[in-house]
Amino acid sequence: MKLVILDRDGVINFDSDNYIKTVDEWQPIPGSIEAIATLSKAGFDICVATNQSGLARGYFTPETLTAMHDKMTSLVTEAGGSITHIEHCPHGPDDGCNCRKPLPGMIENILSKYPQIRAQSVYVVGDSLRDLQAGVAAGCKALLVKTGKGERTLEKGGLPDRTAVCENLNSAVDIITG
Repeated sequence: MKLVILDRDGVINFDSDNYIKTVDEWQPIPGSIEAIATLSKAGFDICVATNQSGLARGYFTPETLTAMHDKMTSLVTEAGGSITHIEHCPHGPDDGCNCRKPLPGMIENILSKYPQIRAQSVYVVGDSLRDLQAGVAAGCKALLVKTGKGERTLEKGGLPDRTAVCENLNSAVDIITG
């Protein structure tokens, strides 16, 4: 069994500094759905770990978040893949939780569902430094995509050692499956 953990906004779907607040605003990045399906067909379980402070800020409801995730999983299913599990942090930046990235709580919770998989064999794919930091803190490998906030993250530097960098999720498939 193999596992990949993906951030959502900026990796799978277009991101917005004003938050993705509606199902209509949730739009996949070209190639991302197909990339997930390709990974799924290659025997990977795909999990998503996403900060969703828009819940704490009152920008959208839990029902809207569920509808966004239903849209995402339906598109992946239609493409011949599957998303095994979605973890989200509903907290704001000052709430003091242990799940909000860059803390590793969500990643560790996902890994706990796969006791037979070594964290060192798992890629955590993100577009921000905090995604990568959470993955590395949990013992995983980091992969930065340049979509979403990825270009800005790359320009700022300070990436964890041995971080792989790809144009997008679709181009990351070769590294992940390699």
